[in-house]
Amino acid sequence: MATKRLLIAAGGTGGHMFPAQALAEFLTVQGWEVAMMTDPRGHKHTGRIPAEPILEIPSATISPRYPIKAAQGLFILQRGTSRAKAFMRDWRPNIVVGFGGYPAFPAMRAAQSLKLPTVLHEQNAVLGRVNRVFARRANAVASGFDVLQRLPKGATHTVTGNPLRQQVLDAIPDSYTAPDSNKSGDIHLLVVGGSLGARTIAQTVPRAVTKLPPALRRRLVITQQTTESELDRAQLIYTDAGVRHQLATFFADIQTHLSRAHLVIGRAGASSVSEFAAMGLPSILVPLAIAMDDHQTVNASALARRNAAVIMPESTFKPDALANVLEEKLHDRHWLESAARAAKDAARPDATHALAQLVVSAAG
Repeated sequence: MATKRLLIAAGGTGGHMFPAQALAEFLTVQGWEVAMMTDPRGHKHTGRIPAEPILEIPSATISPRYPIKAAQGLFILQRGTSRAKAFMRDWRPNIVVGFGGYPAFPAMRAAQSLKLPTVLHEQNAVLGRVNRVFARRANAVASGFDVLQRLPKGATHTVTGNPLRQQVLDAIPDSYTAPDSNKSGDIHLLVVGGSLGARTIAQTVPRAVTKLPPALRRRLVITQQTTESELDRAQLIYTDAGVRHQLATFFADIQTHLSRAHLVIGRAGASSVSEFAAMGLPSILVPLAIAMDDHQTVNASALARRNAAVIMPESTFKPDALANVLEEKLHDRHWLESAARAAKDAARPDATHALAQLVVSAAG
């Protein structure tokens, strides 16, 4: 029997790359050959993806607000599509799987024009613009959440969940234990999303912590991913407030910190929400206000409607307001434990297997 071949197309952010990596790892173990197409920005995130070759294909973002750049972008995408077609005719993949983002556009356009089987995976609860273009002609559209807004009529939709990195899955704790309500014992607060556009979180959390009662501050152990520009300031604030803390712009072992946290504050990107759910973590989610189609708010709703998370829009995410929420929730052992259970109920730890089964079936 001939070896099956999978071609992955993914954008240049971790949100696109992590599920692509999980699928590639799974099917490589099953004996598949895997190749990948992305752009130069995406190539920087491919170090752990078991794909050979990894091709840089020209791509561009198209915005109708900038007609001249849009015209230039269309030309670049066409050039990328031609290169993708040439590779597919030579390499002959059994199926092409797209994970969204404009770097995936040329590969998906080429695959569908060559009538190859295609599967799309949408990490967010709102279908992205590139995935919308190809959804109707795809064999299936897999989604990370039960709700998938902006799905075109006639598209075949399957809920698989968001594939998570194996190191995250391996670190999932057996159970969640809320901090004692008798005002003793450490409370581990994890703050994530610092270096990739969460300056609001980096600035607000330290100032909010200073407004907490001294007894609560003494119990806190804060692990915070922060921006480079805010790191020294946060260090000074926490030291002056007598709060134990560990700060960095990036944690390579984030799964370790997730596994021991009692509460997490972060953005509501698809991977983050899925990881919080898998870990069974109560959370305070701050959706990125400028996110396309406000998809982070929809992502956050997957946990909030189960009472597993509190959503704080950027407009209300102020030090006083956050301090009030922290004091209320960290003193409410019942909410913490019920929120942890609700988060776990929302998780789909078998997402990689579910997506792989869908891909294998579509490939024939």
